[in-house]
Amino acid sequence: MITYRFNSLEDFLIASTLTVDGQLNAGWGALFPVKGREIDATVLFSDIAGFSSRTLDLNPTETLIFVNNFFAWISAEALRETKGIVDKYIGDELMIVFSKEFGSDDPFREAVQVARWMAEHDALSFCPHMGLASGRVIVGYVGTPLRYNCSVFGSPVALAARCASVTPDIPGGLMFSSTITFPAHEWGNRDFADMFPPKKYRDLDGTIREKPHTWELREPRTLELKNLPDRAIREIVRMSVHLPQQSAEERAQEGLRSLRRAGRYWPDDA
Repeated sequence: MITYRFNSLEDFLIASTLTVDGQLNAGWGALFPVKGREIDATVLFSDIAGFSSRTLDLNPTETLIFVNNFFAWISAEALRETKGIVDKYIGDELMIVFSKEFGSDDPFREAVQVARWMAEHDALSFCPHMGLASGRVIVGYVGTPLRYNCSVFGSPVALAARCASVTPDIPGGLMFSSTITFPAHEWGNRDFADMFPPKKYRDLDGTIREKPHTWELREPRTLELKNLPDRAIREIVRMSVHLPQQSAEERAQEGLRSLRRAGRYWPDDA
């Protein structure tokens, strides 16, 4: 049996049997569709650490370059050879969905692996904060005949977004870059060494050695998440910081300079 790789949620819906397909009245005569398919999924939210302060001195076009560099890097690198589907880009945030119905054997595991890949290949030090949550969601059409798109709805979406905003409780003086946060119960009895196998390398004498582990699984702790009940969460924290030769901000500025030199930038106030 051939398993298709869906490039979008709409591709998935077109190829799937809907679990709801109807039409309702908004209350004053306007009709809206209710079309979608309920599935079990893991939702991954990711954003850029310190986005507002990092882009404060960039002009609008440089900010656009900065953000698109982040999204392009994730799409080309972190999602390569995975079954995750990008739901949406929101400012400096993105939302990715994983499900067995998309081809994932273990959606939570795949989401964690993608989050790890994002952090470990963070060449420009975006230092993404990532939140995960799993459960029942619906992939559906949202909007009206004037404009609509396809997205995922359900409590895991809000929970993943809240988890992404959690700041780890790290003792003073210790450096960290990226975090992966999720409801504590989702880890279950998983083995950290299995989920986060250490990187290996061949020494000059041919010996296979393990690199020092940069990730740390924190003990569960209970937090009040914004507009949600108290929740026990766990965090996987990358206890290292990469300092690139060129920052993402500098790369954005250099990108705009290259567009100017190529005659591809025409601001009205020029």
